[in-house]
Amino acid sequence: MEKAMLISKVCDLIESGEKESGAELINLNYPFKKIDYVKRHYTKAYMLSIFVRDGFKDRYSGEKLLFPPVLRILSKIYPNEFPFHPNWKYNECHPAYWDLLPTIDHITPVTLGGTNEKGNLVTTSMKRNSAKSNFTLDELGWNLYPPGKLENWDGKLSWFIKIIKAYPPFLEHSYIKEWYIAAQKIRGLEDY
Repeated sequence: MEKAMLISKVCDLIESGEKESGAELINLNYPFKKIDYVKRHYTKAYMLSIFVRDGFKDRYSGEKLLFPPVLRILSKIYPNEFPFHPNWKYNECHPAYWDLLPTIDHITPVTLGGTNEKGNLVTTSMKRNSAKSNFTLDELGWNLYPPGKLENWDGKLSWFIKIIKAYPPFLEHSYIKEWYIAAQKIRGLEDY
């Protein structure tokens, strides 16, 4: 039964004095399932391992994404042209922070029983992560794109390492330094 029609039927049952039948209909066809909250805290190195695994590709759109501190360096160099706001105010941050900054998302949302296992985690943009929220891919009509290949696109990670080597003062910024340390911890990036 279509969800709206199910709720309509429950309303009709309430109106006809059959409150218990309404509860039974909900429990059988559209039940509430409480899910225990799963803490989601990831280190920068863990996040980077997912971004690298996915080749800095948004797995929901197929678009290329950037290594997070690249955007912050641009904001340091171009504060007026590429602004950043510490509270992520949309009207005060350059749109690239929403369009190109990678984050981790659960393919099956935690609220629907999804786990923190790497197989349930993918790279996506802040914008897509926000839009997906607690929906499934089927509910949104989205597809899961295959991961990219780091040798084809590294999210400007190699550029970041070169810039830090050329301009170490960027490491005075804690956010940039945390990502630099994470990059040093990730295996397979020794060539950067």
